[in-house]
Parts: sequence; C-alpha cells; structure tokens
Amino acid sequence: MLSFPAAIKVYLCTVPCDMRRSFDGLSMMAEHVIGCNPYAGLRARYGPQRERVSEDQLFLFAAAILAQGGKAPPASEENEAPPSKPASSRPGHGRGSLPKSLKRQRVVYDLEEAKRQCPECQEKLTRIGEDLSERLEYVPASLVVIEEACQKYACPKGCTVVTAQKPMAPIEKGLPGPGLLAQVAVSKYGDHLPLHRQEEIFRRQGVELSRQTMCDWMRACAGLVSPLYELMKERVLASKAVQTDDTPVPVLDPELPRTRTGRIWTYVGDEEHPYTVYDYTPNRSRDGPEAFLEEFRGYLQADAYSGYDHFYKEPERGIIEVGCWAHSRRRFFEAQSSDLMRSTVMLAYIRLLYDVEREGLERKLKGEARRALRQEKSKPILEDIRAYLEREQPQVLPKSPAGEAIAYTLSNWEALTRYLDDGDLAIDNNGAEQSLRGIAVGRRNWTFYGSDNGGRTAAVLTSLIATCKKLHIDPFAYLRDVFARISTHLQSHLDELLPDRWTAGAGFSL
Repeated sequence: MLSFPAAIKVYLCTVPCDMRRSFDGLSMMAEHVIGCNPYAGLRARYGPQRERVSEDQLFLFAAAILAQGGKAPPASEENEAPPSKPASSRPGHGRGSLPKSLKRQRVVYDLEEAKRQCPECQEKLTRIGEDLSERLEYVPASLVVIEEACQKYACPKGCTVVTAQKPMAPIEKGLPGPGLLAQVAVSKYGDHLPLHRQEEIFRRQGVELSRQTMCDWMRACAGLVSPLYELMKERVLASKAVQTDDTPVPVLDPELPRTRTGRIWTYVGDEEHPYTVYDYTPNRSRDGPEAFLEEFRGYLQADAYSGYDHFYKEPERGIIEVGCWAHSRRRFFEAQSSDLMRSTVMLAYIRLLYDVEREGLERKLKGEARRALRQEKSKPILEDIRAYLEREQPQVLPKSPAGEAIAYTLSNWEALTRYLDDGDLAIDNNGAEQSLRGIAVGRRNWTFYGSDNGGRTAAVLTSLIATCKKLHIDPFAYLRDVFARISTHLQSHLDELLPDRWTAGAGFSL
C-alpha cells in the first residue's frame, strides 16, 4: 500500500479547482483521498506564479493513488488544514487622492460680468463658494544653464584684487551640475535607461551630450562617492548575517571578437545595517568573495556555490553557512516533469515551512520569539522531510532531476536547518536574489558593460541607488544632495551621508 504523507492532504485541501470544468470524477476521488470536499475552503496558493503547481496534476496524482490501492489515513484534528481566513474586502477601483507634496498651480474659472445677474429679478449675484477639482498634468523636464558670476573687488589704490569663490563642483572644471549627474546616474542604474537613449532625449531638448561624455561623468561620480561606498561595505560586513548571490553580466573585451562574462555580486546587510552593496569581478572565481568578505565574521546565507566552501571549512574564519530553502524548492519544482509524486510531496512539505514563516511575519515575531515558533512548528516538519527523503533516495536514479534535488537537500541539510536556531536568520536567500532583479532588467537594456572599469562604476552607483529604493528614498534627491556636498564634507562625519542617516537629516523621502 502506498504511503500518503499528511502534508499532501493539507496541500490538496488548499488547491483551487475550476467548478466549470468536468472534474466531477476526479473530485470524488480527491474527496475520498484527502477526506474533505475539494470545492470547500478554496484559497489562493502561495509562491511565485511561474512556480505554482497545476491543479490538473494534483487531481491526477490523487487518481493515481486510488488506482494503486492507496488510502489516506483517517483525518485527525492535527492534520486537518486550518480554516481559510475570510477574504478581505478588495480595495475600490476609484481614483485616489493626489499626493500633497506635488506642486499645485491654481487656475480660476469665473463667470463673465454679464452673467453675474439673476435671470429672474436682475439682482447682482453674490459669490458663495467654488467647486474645486484636480487634474494631473505633466510638465516636461528641462535643462537650464546656471550662470555663476563670481564678483570681483579691487582696492582703489591698486593694492589688491579679491574674487568671491564659488562652491566646489562635483567634477572639477566640469560642465554638469549635481542635478544633471544625478539624473543621468538614476536613469541608467535605477531606471535602466542606456546612455544612448539619454543622448537622444537630451538632443530633443537642444543639447548635444555624447554617450562617451556621460560615461566619463559616471566614472567620475563613482570615484567621488567611493568613500561612501566603502563605508557602506564596512557597515554590511558588520552585520550578524549577510545574504549574497551573483549574476552574470556581459563585458566588452577589446582582445576578443565578442563579449565575455563578468560577475556582479550582491551583499545584503541585516535590519541594523540596511544596505545593499554590489561588487564587480571579471569572472566567477572565489577570489571575488574572498576579497570582499575578508573582514566578515558571522552567518553567510547563500546558495550551495562551491566557491564559498573554503569559508566554512576554516573555523578560524568565523563564517557560518546558512542554506536557502527557495533553492531547494526550485529543484523539486523543476523535477515535476519526471517525478510528479515525490516532487509534489516535497513542494507540500516546503509550503508548510513557509506557512510557519508567514505566521511569524503576521504576528510580527522577531529574535527569540520567532526561534521559539520555529522550534515548535517547523522542527517537526523538517524531521518528517528528512525521514521522507532518506526513505525515497534509494528509489530514484542519482542523476535524475528528483535524485539530484534529494541529494542537494540532504547534502546541505545542516545549513538548511540552521535557521531554526536563530530567529534573526531567514529561511531563504530571497533578499539577495531580489536585489539582483534590477541588474537582470538593466542587462536587457544596456546589454553589456563597456569594460571592467565600467562594471566597477556600475557596482558603486547601483549600491547607492538600490539602498535608497530599499529605504523608500528618492534616489535622485539623495544623489543630487550627495554630489553637491561630499567634496567638502568632513570625512569624520561621512556617515551623515549614508542613505539611512541622510533620510532623518534631509527629509527628502518619497
């Protein structure tokens, strides 16, 4: 008789099915297997839309179990799915109010003098109020020329001449002001607008700015804020736990007839160090993470990339490995095409783990409270998962997708379960993966970095812009202010220009 894990029963209870389709026969089978009506308590599934499990597969899976004589254990109170929460009322689709921070221009529409008399008694009408409405308009961005006139004074007797000094420019003897530099940087590294498109935009405004000129500006800006970038890196490395990941980027090489593959690495700090710092390396060798993490001591959460292994094998380094359940889940999801039954069991189990995390998030638990919740609810699930995988591993081919997914999970088991012992650790590495979305989107627009130096420039400026977005700060307002001030700012007070500190002092938040 085929075993039927309780996790599958919970999973099938929550799978929505379309009542307009002819699933009557399969529905009866599923009702017999899972011990409940599949049409009752339907709720949305979790996980990214592209990785959701088809209800067709799940019902066919239930039918296959019945065909093999499998029966589910009698439903108990412990194994029954929790009742679904009532759906919250959806927000209306009406027009929302416009932000108060937007500049408003008042236009008054009044009656002509001839129409200000009563048509009945010819008395003069008295104004009693107004009907006020708002219309959102777009004023195109414009370039302005700032004429800097430094006044000169001379002694009447010809003794001396004194000239007023203007503030230091972001680029010495350069044409652009801090606002223009911030616009170009945010457009390219924040909004993924390549320099050749910006070139066309500026041309429509009557100004010729070549992409090579703007590229030189960005390199100069990266050098200008490098001390701030190094300070952010220092703060990230002071985190208790750092999440990291990497993604490939094409790079031009004058010695090759095509682009080669460089690498952008992301390092995400914890809640007390809310910075996202990127690092560029010409390849994916372990030398990049080795140099960046040289001073780091704490938890490192990443995928199972072999380049990190030497960190964990050297206890004197003080780096502790934390695994990622999202990577494990993805392997089982991809294995559905070849082993639907085992993959579905694991997807169900992993979803139960994320249900616990979601409960902790809803209850706003942190630290010790979240650790206690995981010990109570996640630990038993993990014990079941390990027992199930060890039982099934001999039954699958080692090189099959399911076999590789099982081997990956078991070989990284200690790292995958380490989050149980510390409530400050995350169940997955999604924070780092999400920080690379901007790089992936930009890669499809600017297509490549012009050189290794271009990759380093992008890493510095993207670190500032991504951190601003993470903290809900307008990156343009932040960079404009930093470019204008950093040249004369005291190095001993450089932390005042960090994005999280700058928010409190300058107040240019979105």
